[in-house]
Amino acid sequence: MNPFPTLASCSRKLRWAALACCALAAIDCAGADARWMNARLSPDERARLLERELTLDERIELVHSPMALDLGPFKRPPGTPITAGYVAGIPRLGIPALAESDASLGVVNPLGQRPGDSATALPSGQALASTWNPALAREAGLAIGQEAHAKGFNVLLAGGANLARDPRGGRNFEYLSEDPWLTGVMAGASIAGIQSAHIVSTVKHFALNDYETSRNTFNAVIAEAPLRESDLLAFQLAIERGQPGSVMCSYNLVNGVHGCHSEYLLGTALKGDWGYKGWVMSDWGAVKSVDAALVLDHQSGQQLDKQVWFDAPLREAVASGTIPKERLSDMVRRILRSMFANGLFDHPAGNEPIDAAAHGTVARRVAAEGIVLLRNKDKLLPLTPGLKRIAVIGGNAALGVLSGGGSSQVTPAGPSHIVSMGGNTEIDVLTRRQIWFGPGPLDAIRVRTGKSEVVFDDGRYPSAAAELARNADVAIVFGTQWNGENEDTPDTTLPHGQDTLIAAVTAANPRTVVVLETGNAVSTPWLEQSAAVLEAWYPGQHGADAIADVLFGQVNPSGRLPVTFHASLDQLPRPRLPGFGLPPDSSYNVDFPEGSDVGYRWFAKTGAKPVFPFGHGLSYTTFAVSDLKVEGGKTLTVSFAVKNTGDRAGADVPQVYLRSAAGKAQTRLIGFDKVELAPGEQKRVSVVADPRLLASFDTAAHGWRVAGGEYRVSVSDDASDAGLEGGAKVAAQLLKP
Repeated sequence: MNPFPTLASCSRKLRWAALACCALAAIDCAGADARWMNARLSPDERARLLERELTLDERIELVHSPMALDLGPFKRPPGTPITAGYVAGIPRLGIPALAESDASLGVVNPLGQRPGDSATALPSGQALASTWNPALAREAGLAIGQEAHAKGFNVLLAGGANLARDPRGGRNFEYLSEDPWLTGVMAGASIAGIQSAHIVSTVKHFALNDYETSRNTFNAVIAEAPLRESDLLAFQLAIERGQPGSVMCSYNLVNGVHGCHSEYLLGTALKGDWGYKGWVMSDWGAVKSVDAALVLDHQSGQQLDKQVWFDAPLREAVASGTIPKERLSDMVRRILRSMFANGLFDHPAGNEPIDAAAHGTVARRVAAEGIVLLRNKDKLLPLTPGLKRIAVIGGNAALGVLSGGGSSQVTPAGPSHIVSMGGNTEIDVLTRRQIWFGPGPLDAIRVRTGKSEVVFDDGRYPSAAAELARNADVAIVFGTQWNGENEDTPDTTLPHGQDTLIAAVTAANPRTVVVLETGNAVSTPWLEQSAAVLEAWYPGQHGADAIADVLFGQVNPSGRLPVTFHASLDQLPRPRLPGFGLPPDSSYNVDFPEGSDVGYRWFAKTGAKPVFPFGHGLSYTTFAVSDLKVEGGKTLTVSFAVKNTGDRAGADVPQVYLRSAAGKAQTRLIGFDKVELAPGEQKRVSVVADPRLLASFDTAAHGWRVAGGEYRVSVSDDASDAGLEGGAKVAAQLLKP
């Protein structure tokens, strides 16, 4: 369904100044005085010229918006299209409406409220991060942006850049990784791809939205320096690289202040230190009072708040001087500036063809490149011809591949199967749904096996599954873990007794491949009994084919872990899930003793040994790194040769880690590359470290402090690998924040 059906007859080549016959039928751009329509002017100047033409009423209308959905007790305002959020346009000035859609895994049709509207369902954020391929991230972003633009949307609520600090986080599957550099690079590339389709993308949720349990009320407690060096750095990098038109602030409190009210986050860091020019929108229902307008630019999902704070209360606050008039003008200019910068005026959305086949190819490539080969004992994989009997077990493999739940849930064009999970509220019943994208891996495996017999067991009874596996040449057992918005997992086991099932199958047949479809790192108590393990994450609508491609060697796996796989919950900074067992929306502090030592850095600091380290991933070929050269100065330049020493084409992901800084030991990713190599081929790689990755944040000096001295680095296969080591001297310096 097109949110802008009246745009269907309009030519995209016409400027909005001349659209007298189009969607905004009442348009009157003041003739020759509409100087803001001059595309040769900067977005800042165009926004300044247009904003001063607005009345107070029009300014107020631009800074708040409803959720335009029918969701439980919340009803869509009359006359609005079905969107996650909708800001009406201003016809007399040629300002287009803002039609907002979720988001980074594909264009969402919430709960199917737009009948017949499907979209390409891409793999999860962690699957994308596992590719370690920024160019592919940009391609994926472009595909989503093109589909959104074609459907009439011009704002995507995409760009999840929160660090995965805890493997029980319910929304980690939407995010990317536990590392600021990997997250910032991949999120920035995805955002840039989306916005190249004349779409505004957000980056979200700013900041420390690490848990779904009591997400509106928990208070994240962390000092400024480690916050700057971890989550804020990830956002800063994503913003620098992607230039998102909007930032979405988070529900939770940070150091005692709600994210959407935080002068430190939105004022000091974002708009002050980083010079951010776009607008900050609230998450849906995250505004607590009109005072948020001192730093927040737009109230989203206004029905979910206690009051439409940015309507009558804001008008009264401006009249009384509590909120300065110039602040309201700044709010509006920021919105208009991003609309101009991303072509929303000059390239109106709607009524365009969608190349679903091309976008499906991108989705399948992300799925395949994102699959991580964790274990491959005795080179069982890839599976070879001549197998007489293959047992496929569990994981709804006959049905489809799993996807994550919540506002990122995409409705694919192909078959899908919905399993309602119920809940305790009307909204829970509507939204807690497992969706499986068909066809299933079982069908994809059968297509590739030729004369091999493929038998299936659904895995309900471990003893029956074990018996089937015992009489097969190879067993492939699927393990799944559903994650969704609004809830975390209490632990990291596979639910419904799947660990017991996998243990039984691996005990019965030592030639067992375990395929995981999960939204997080999970426990692997059966690991040593298995022969091979694939982490496929939530692989999207072409996930079944991608899994089969890797199993049978049609794709050489090149995925690398974006998160650490722990051996036990006791290894985590918070062994018990914060808020577990408390009533919903309880208020409590979540302390972050790890500070900036998130994920693999925490393991390095504590000496704990993970099951699989950050960056880990195997291939069907082998690689060698040599001829390391490290040059110093204001930063580090690390160059080296990578060679494919095996007999199969493949892609390596050499990772550069800082191992000590001016004599202080540490482990920190400062660069990486993805290198495609034919057998025997060698290429030279050069990585220039962002100097902030060599620094610590000096709160007294309010900047990044690089200590002078010797810096040691390694080119490694993963965070735990000693790799090939070298070093150089770096000059002392203080960088702006």
